[in-house]
Parts: sequence; structure tokens; C-alpha cells
Amino acid sequence: MDGIFDYRPPHPSLREYVRLFQIVGCAFPASMSVLPVKSYWPRAENCLTFFPRDPEKVEYGFDGKPIESPRTRVCGQHSVATNRHVGRDFMIFQIQFQPGALFQLTGIPVHELTNTIVDAEAVFPTEISRINERLSYTKHYTEMIPIVENFLHYLINRAKYKHLRPIDKVSRYILQHSSAISTNWPGLDWLADQACLSQRQFYRLFMEREGVSPRLYGRIARFEHAMKVKNAHPHLDWLSIAVKLGYYDYQHLVRDFKEFTQLTPNAFLEAEGKAPERVFGVAET
Repeated sequence: MDGIFDYRPPHPSLREYVRLFQIVGCAFPASMSVLPVKSYWPRAENCLTFFPRDPEKVEYGFDGKPIESPRTRVCGQHSVATNRHVGRDFMIFQIQFQPGALFQLTGIPVHELTNTIVDAEAVFPTEISRINERLSYTKHYTEMIPIVENFLHYLINRAKYKHLRPIDKVSRYILQHSSAISTNWPGLDWLADQACLSQRQFYRLFMEREGVSPRLYGRIARFEHAMKVKNAHPHLDWLSIAVKLGYYDYQHLVRDFKEFTQLTPNAFLEAEGKAPERVFGVAET
């Protein structure tokens, strides 16, 4: 079995728009009759994702109804867990955008994409098919990086909403301080003031650029942090993690788990423990 787990920042010229490149590849032998499934918890992210090899199927929650993913997809903000069924020769090149950047680059109100996956060819009809073809001819995943970065430069150059606005800086503040924000919610008035907007304008534009409300966005970011802390420090119990990240108590954390994953913390952790990277001794932190 072969595995690639490369998480890297993009070229400096792209960092105003892109937080991270996530490149994961897993090749499983024919003797492995049942392939692992990735239980993907909600994260504060909007993404553009390429599948240069075998695609995956996406199951919302645990309903047993996986949906075939397009070869390249745009993912809006999710507030529910999904199960990702990988292919035998699996590779994903995921572009994790900065807060607000998907709207800047596409002009699509991101609340239209919440809990949704869209075929990227519907958004970039000519360009994506050409990029997919070029990616399919690469021999090593590092050859894919300049292809993707050149495509992103093209999107930035043609973007209608190119400039960073104060509301995007507020989104990044919420993302970076999710524990403090969720614990001591400053209220829409303070956040709107930081964005130089009225409360009504701030809420509307935040939904347009992030896909969910400011409070829910902060809760999702904190929940993502909780999962990564648990993976990085498996010896920590959930109560310690809850206290560390500003939850009121363990039950407060449990409520978020049940809302976002439909499972208890330990039940979701057991499901997440069957992820493809676990086969290679890797945990997502």
C-alpha cells in the first residue's frame, strides 16, 4: 500500500485567497475487499477539490446512500458530517480557501452552497476540464501543484470581487479565535462594528461570503479544533478538551457532536478511526 499525506501552504502570492493545499493519496491492493471510509467532521472551510485518480462517493451522515462525487467539486460550508468512500487508487487535491475567498473568486453567494457539493464544471465550464486533463497526465503529485496554482492565479486575475474587505478580516478573526468567540460571544453589534457595517448588513454579507451565520461559523471552527486536539493528544479525555476549548462542560461538547455528526464523541471517534489515513498510521491533526 502507498500513501501520500501532504499539507502545505500555497505560493505566497496566493495566501490572501488560499489557506492550505491538502494532498492525500491512498492506493489499496486488490486483496483488500473492503476499503476504509473517512468520517469527515464539519470544518470551517469552503473548498475546491480535484480527484486526479479514482473519485469518491459522499454519504451525508450515516444514511447508507453514498452519492458519486464529480471529478472536481466545489464544497460549500458544511454543518453536518459526511462519510467519504474512497476509491482503490485514490487521490485528492483539495484547495482550502481563506474565509470569503470562494465568494471573491466566483461571485456565488456561498449560502447557496451550504451542505452541498457542486460539480466544478458548472462553475468553471471550460477551465476545469482542461485542468483535469493536465492533472491526469502528471507522474508525481508535486507536478500538480504548479498546474493548480496557475489556475488559481487565473481566477484571481479575472475575479470581480478581488479586494479583501473588513468583513473578511472579521471572518478570519472568528476562525482564529473560535474558542474565545464561542465562549464570550461579543454579539453582532461588536462584529458588525469591526466590519464597518450595520448589524443587518453584516449578517447578510457574512451569510453571503461564508454560508452560515457568524455564531454557527465560530461553533464549527471550535468543533474542528476539538477533533484535531483529540487526534493530536488521544490520551486527553473529552472533558479536558471541552474545558481547554471553552465549552461550558462535557455535555455542551456532546450537544455539538450530536448536532454536527448525529453521534456521541466516542461513537464518532470510533467511526473516524476507520479513516484511510489510519491504515497508514496517520491521524489528521
